[in-house]
Amino acid sequence: MNVDRHVKAPFEAVVARHGATVWRVVRAVIGHVDADDAWSDTFLAALKAYPQLPADANVEAWLVTIAHRKAIDIARGAARRAVPVADPPDSPAGERADAHDLDLDAAVGALPPKQRQAVAYHYLAGLPYAEIAVILESSVDAARRAAADGIATLRRTYPRIDTTRNHQ
Repeated sequence: MNVDRHVKAPFEAVVARHGATVWRVVRAVIGHVDADDAWSDTFLAALKAYPQLPADANVEAWLVTIAHRKAIDIARGAARRAVPVADPPDSPAGERADAHDLDLDAAVGALPPKQRQAVAYHYLAGLPYAEIAVILESSVDAARRAAADGIATLRRTYPRIDTTRNHQ
C-alpha cells in the first residue's frame, strides 16, 4: 500500500499521538498546576494553525514550539498573579502522577529555565538539539550544553534518573 507522506493526519490523530508528550513537556517546563492551561492553549493554537502547516512538517517539533511559547505566556501571567492552589487538576493526558513523578517534577522544576526546557524538549519530547536550539533561540551547542548541565544537576539531586533514552 502506498502512503502519501504529504497527506496530513486528521487533527484528532495529532492530539492522540502527541498529547501525552506535550503534557509531559509543559509539566516539566512550568509545573503541574499550570500544565493543564498550557496543554489546552497549545492545542487550541495548533488547531487554528494546523490547516496552514505543511504536510511534511515535523508535527512534534511544531507542537513543542507552540507549547514552549504558551508555557512562557502562562509563566509570565502567573508571575503577575501568584495564587496558591490546594489541589491541582487531573492530567489532560489521563496520567496520574505518582510519588516518583512528583519527586522528578520537583527536581526538574528546580533547574534554571533554559536547562529545564532543554531537558524537557530532548528527554521528554525526544527532539534533536537542532530543533531545541530553534525553540530556545540559541545555538545547537548551547542547547546541548543546557541539557547536559541539567542532566548533571539531576544526577546529583535525583538519584533515580535514567538518561540512556534519546541520546543524539
